Amino acid sequence: MAADSMEIDDSLYSRQRYVLGDSAMQQMAQSSVFLSGMGGLGIEIAKNIALAGVKAVTLHDTKQCETWDLGSNFFIRQEDVLSQRKRVEAVYPRVVELNPYVHVEVSSSTLDDSTDLSFLRKYQCVILTQARLSLQKRVNEFCHSQEPPIRFIGCDAYGICVRVFCDFGEEFEVSDSTGEEPKEIFIQSITQDNPGVVTCMDNRTHGLQTGQSVLFREVNGMEELNGTARQVTVLSPHSFAIGDTSHLQPYAHGGFFVLVKTPRTYSFETMEKQLCDPQVVTPDFSKPEAPLQIHAAMLALDAFQEQKNRLPNIGCLQDAEVLVKLTEEVNVTLRNKAPVNAELVRCLSRTAGGALPPLAAAVGGLASQEVLKALTGKFAPLQQWFYLDAIEVVKPLQSLSAEEFVPRGDRYDGLRACIGESMCLELHKIRVFMVCITDPDLIEKSNLNRQFLFRPHHIQKPKSTTAAVATLEINPELQLDARLDKVCPATEGIYSDSFYSRLHLAVTALDNVEARRYVDSRSVSNQKALLDSGTMGTKGHTEIIVPNLTESYNSHRDPPEEEIPFCTLKSFPAVIEHTIQWARDKFESAFAHKPSIYNLFWQTHSSAESVLQRMQARESLEGAFQVIKLLSRRPSQWEHCVTLARLKFDKYFKRKALQLLHSFPLDTRLKDGSMFWQSPKRPPSPIEFDIKDSLHFSFIVSMARLFANIYNIPYSEKDLSEEGVARILCDVKIPEYRPSEKLIETDETAKKPDQTKMALSSEEEREAITQLEDAIAANNVTPEWLQVTPLQFEKDDDSNGHMDFVASASALRARMYAIEAADRLKAKRIAGKIIPAIATATAAVAGLVALELIKVVGGYGFESFKNCFFNLAIPVVVLTETAPLKRTHIRDNITFSIWDRWTVYGHEDFTLSDFINAVREKYGIEPIMVVHGVKMLYVPVMPGHSKRLKLTMHKLIKPSVERRYVDLTVSFAPEVDGDEDLPGPPVRYHFSRDADGEAP
Repeated sequence: MAADSMEIDDSLYSRQRYVLGDSAMQQMAQSSVFLSGMGGLGIEIAKNIALAGVKAVTLHDTKQCETWDLGSNFFIRQEDVLSQRKRVEAVYPRVVELNPYVHVEVSSSTLDDSTDLSFLRKYQCVILTQARLSLQKRVNEFCHSQEPPIRFIGCDAYGICVRVFCDFGEEFEVSDSTGEEPKEIFIQSITQDNPGVVTCMDNRTHGLQTGQSVLFREVNGMEELNGTARQVTVLSPHSFAIGDTSHLQPYAHGGFFVLVKTPRTYSFETMEKQLCDPQVVTPDFSKPEAPLQIHAAMLALDAFQEQKNRLPNIGCLQDAEVLVKLTEEVNVTLRNKAPVNAELVRCLSRTAGGALPPLAAAVGGLASQEVLKALTGKFAPLQQWFYLDAIEVVKPLQSLSAEEFVPRGDRYDGLRACIGESMCLELHKIRVFMVCITDPDLIEKSNLNRQFLFRPHHIQKPKSTTAAVATLEINPELQLDARLDKVCPATEGIYSDSFYSRLHLAVTALDNVEARRYVDSRSVSNQKALLDSGTMGTKGHTEIIVPNLTESYNSHRDPPEEEIPFCTLKSFPAVIEHTIQWARDKFESAFAHKPSIYNLFWQTHSSAESVLQRMQARESLEGAFQVIKLLSRRPSQWEHCVTLARLKFDKYFKRKALQLLHSFPLDTRLKDGSMFWQSPKRPPSPIEFDIKDSLHFSFIVSMARLFANIYNIPYSEKDLSEEGVARILCDVKIPEYRPSEKLIETDETAKKPDQTKMALSSEEEREAITQLEDAIAANNVTPEWLQVTPLQFEKDDDSNGHMDFVASASALRARMYAIEAADRLKAKRIAGKIIPAIATATAAVAGLVALELIKVVGGYGFESFKNCFFNLAIPVVVLTETAPLKRTHIRDNITFSIWDRWTVYGHEDFTLSDFINAVREKYGIEPIMVVHGVKMLYVPVMPGHSKRLKLTMHKLIKPSVERRYVDLTVSFAPEVDGDEDLPGPPVRYHFSRDADGEAP
C-alpha cells in the first residue's frame, strides 16, 4: 500500500480491510513507528505491525545474538549466534520480507537516561520493550509533552508475568470504539407519546445502550423521523424511548433504525502518574486481585534491577525473599492496591530471567493491536495497564530442585528457567496432531497478511508442506510430518485409530463448526486432548478439552446460523445481505449446479437417442427436463452468450418486478386488513435496460463471460467493449411480457424445492421431447455438446468475472427494491463468506493455546486449565475455567461420561444374544437396543428382530476383512415404564480376543 497513491492492495490486505476499514488502513500507511527491544515480545510486535502495513518501522536494539535468543526470537538463526551478529541486524532482513509496502530501518544507538530524545519526534508511536522503568518513564514524559502527543506503549515480559502500558495523550479521539457493523433493525411500532417508544419487529434485540443515537429511515406515517438521529433510553432488550413524539404524525407502518457511531475522546495519564493509582484491566475474574498484585510485583522487580543491576537469579531462594520484601514496600506506596501475593512474587523471582514464548505471543498480539489503535483511532484503547500471569504453568513445579531450572547453554534455556528440564524433555517427546499442518489448501496472497511463515514465492504452494519447511528454519530440531490429506470421514483410513494412538494431543485451527465437531469426536473416541481455537477479526477464543477432566466441543451447541427464508431471497428482499445472497445463489445455480447436473446426466445416459426413446415411452428420468432445456438453449458463439445475458437481465430485473406487482398490486391487503407491502416487504420497481448505465453493462458482460466459460466459447477483449456488446444487443428481440398466474411463495418457513425431483406436467414432457428431437435433428448432441465446464466460485480472482457478476446482479436487485447498495468489498465479504482476519488476534490465540499445551503435557489438574475469549478491539480478555466433566446416571451406581467406553471381546461364533449377556455380566445392566452407525441391529419392538438374537455379530455387522472392532450404541430400559430409554456409553465390540488393532 503505497502512501502516495493510498491505493490498498486488496489481494494482500482483503481480510484485514474487513477488520480495520479503509480509512484506518490509509492512516497506518502514513504512520511511522519506533520499536525498541528485539527480544521475544519485541519481535512479536515487529512482525504484527509489519504485516498490518504501517508506512515505516524503525527496529532498535543494542544486544548481540545469543543461543538463548533462539528459543524466544523466531527471526534469529544459529548462524547469527555463531557470527555474533547484533540482534537488530539479524532480524532486519526477515522483517523486511514480511511486507513489501513497509519501510524498515534499524538502529543500534544507545538509548538511556541521557539520550537526546528529539529524534523520536518523527514517529507517531513509540514502543519500548526490554527497557528499564526509569527509561520508560522518561520516554513517556517526552512523548506525552509533544504536540500532538506521540503515542507511547511500554511492554515487559519477565518469566511468567507480562505487562502493557498505554499513554495516547490527554485527548485521544476514537472514531469507532467497537468495530461492529451497525445492523438495520425493522420497526414494529412507534408510540405517539412523550416519550415515544420504539418496539423492534419480531422481538429482535436492538443491542443498544442508553445514550447512544439511532438514525431512522423509511418510516411511514411518522415521516418527520426519517433522516433524523435520536438519542435512546433503553427500556427493554426489544424497545427504547426516543424523546417526545407526541407532536409528530401517527406511526403507520414500516421503517428501520440503525445505530449512529459517534466519535469518543479518551484521556490518558503519564506512566509516572499511573504508577501509584493504576487503571487496570481484569482478564481473569477467578482472581480479580491479580492485576494489582502483578503491578506491585513487577514494580518491585524494577526496583530490584535498579538496586542490583541484574534480575533475580534463577532458583535463588534468597533473591525471591528480597523480591517479596520489596513488593511489600512498593505496595505500601500504592493508592490502588491488593494484598501482596507472596507465591506469585516467588514464582516471578524464580522465572524472571527466563522466557515463556507463548506468553510473549499472546501479549504481543494485544500490544500490537494497541499500536494500530494509536495510529488510526480505530477501536477503544487499553486504559491503561494490562497484566497477565501464567502462574498456573509453574505452580505444580515449585517442589522441583533448583538444578531443574539451571541454564544448559542451548536454545531452551529461557523456557527451562520457567518450566524446568523435565518438562522440556516431556515437550520434546510429545506428538502433536495439528489440523492445519494437515491441510490440502494452497497459499493465496491474502494469507501473507496474517501469518509469518509464507512469502510471495510460496503462493499456490500447499500450506502444510510450506509451513513445515518454514518452521524447521526457526527450529531445526523439530520433527514435522506435513500432510495434504483433508481430515474428514473419507480419510479415516489415513487418520485412523492407530494414527491417533501414536499421538499425545491434537490442536485445531479450523474455520467451520462441522470440521471442529468431527475432529472433536475423533479425539474423544481416541481419548486424546484437543486444543481448539479460532479468530474472527479482533475476536478470538480457545477451548481446552482434556480426557476425563472436561467436557468436549460437541458437549455444547452453538446457536445455528440464521438462514434467510427462501421466499425472502426469491421475492421479498429487505436488506442488502438478501440481494447479495440472491446473486451468489444465482451464480451457484446457473454456473455450477446446473452444469454439474448436465454433465452427470450425460455421463449416466449413454446417448441422446436412448434418452429420447425412454422419454417417448413415458419413462421418468430425473433431471431430464432441466438438462434438455439447457441443451436446447446452449449457446455456440459469443453473440449467443450476450443475448442470453440480456434475456436474463429482463427476467431478473423487469419481469420479476412486473409479475410481483401483478400478483400483489400496491394496494393489496392481508386478511387482517393490513397492507401487504409494508416493512420489511418492499415493492419492486421494474428496471428498463440501458447500456449506457455502467451497472447494466457490467451485468451483461460478466454474465456473458460466465456463459462463455462454461460452454467453452472463446471471446476477445474487443468482444467485451461497449461498442461490441451494443452491436449484438441491437439485434436482440425481447419477448413481450405476459403476466403469469403462477403462485408466488410468501411462507417464510417454506424450503426451496428441488427442481430435478419435481413432477413434470404432460405439457412439459412434450416440450422436452420436442426440444430433444430438434437437437438430434440439428446434430447438436455430439460428445462436445454433451459436456460443459462447471465453475467454482472464486472470490479473490478479479480477472475471472465471478465477483463482477455477483456485485452487479446484487446492486441491480437492490436498486429494483430501493435498498441501499453495498460497495464491492462488502459484496465480496458476504458472497465469499469471508472471515475477517488480522495477525494480532492470530498471534494472541496461538500464544494462549501453546500455554495450555504445556499444562496438558504436564498432566495438570482441572483447576489449572483456562479457556479464553478476547476481543482486542474493546479490549476485553476473559479467562475462565474449562467446562467441568458431567456424568450421566443410568441407574443405581452406574454412571458414564463422554470419555467412557465399554469393551466387549467376542469371537467368530459370538451371537447378538452373547453380546447382550456380556454387557449385562460385565457392567451390571442389560441393553434393550443395539445400533451400529445408522443401522439398528436390535430393537425388540421391530418385527423379526427377536430372531436376530441367534445371529452372529459377524453376520449382523458384516465387517471388512481388516476391520478389528466396531463401536456400538446401546441403550437401556428406563426405571419407570413410559420414560425414555436410558443412554449408555459407546461399547467397543472386538471381533476376537486378539483384535486389539484398529478399526480403519
